[in-house]
Amino acid sequence: MIFAFAAAAVVLLHLAFVLFVVFGALLVARWRLLAWLHLPAAAWGFFVELTGRGCPLTAWENLLRMRAGLEGYGGGFVEHYVLPLLYPGSLTREIQLGLAAGVVLVNLVLYGWVFLRPAWRVRRGA
Repeated sequence: MIFAFAAAAVVLLHLAFVLFVVFGALLVARWRLLAWLHLPAAAWGFFVELTGRGCPLTAWENLLRMRAGLEGYGGGFVEHYVLPLLYPGSLTREIQLGLAAGVVLVNLVLYGWVFLRPAWRVRRGA
């Protein structure tokens, strides 16, 4: 029972991390020092998707699931939990590369908005 609960907690932690990787720049708009935490997290998310490597949180979740007597799963967190919500088919290398590019694109746009916004306000108010 405790291992099943721990596995579920790791899933929630993993989901929070993925959301932070993709949308953390929105938090940076409010708390700029958070960029020191978000940029390495976004780089890690990009690296995992670009190289097709597994995330340690996936291995940890599978270990906890197996100790709870549940079945582990193949692939990674994104393939198991996120892709079934977004895509009807299975994960391909092209989709992974698209996800990696999406992480970079979303964060470039958000960081551009965060750091160029004060300059825009100054010019607009002049």
